[in-house]
Amino acid sequence: QVQLVESGGGLVHAGGSLTLTCTASTTSGYNFDAYAMAWFRQAPGKEREFVASIIWNGKETFYAGSVQGRFTIFRNNIGKMVYLQMNSLKVDDTAVYYCAAGHIFQPNPDADSFLFWGQGTQVTVSS
Repeated sequence: QVQLVESGGGLVHAGGSLTLTCTASTTSGYNFDAYAMAWFRQAPGKEREFVASIIWNGKETFYAGSVQGRFTIFRNNIGKMVYLQMNSLKVDDTAVYYCAAGHIFQPNPDADSFLFWGQGTQVTVSS
């Protein structure tokens, strides 16, 4: 199993920055660097949407159009962590942000294609 725990959420003014961290723990037979990692988010009353993903070795990434150029995803396989650096935050970025692990790496993936999920961390951007 892969257990994921997100941290780093909070309240920030529009235009500000936050960095989210996802820390993984794995049981025997599950290797963190075997998985593509992704961030999704879900705002109140809306469906969960893709934000960003990163391939197992960190050399390729995908971003949703709404965050391209503002958010950066990166990972540390030795520490079993994946990060989401969020700059120039907007009120519309307010959501619960989830970390996910899976074997499929493609643009705009469905949430159903990911195997393991964290519990989420709240990000609130005020105007």
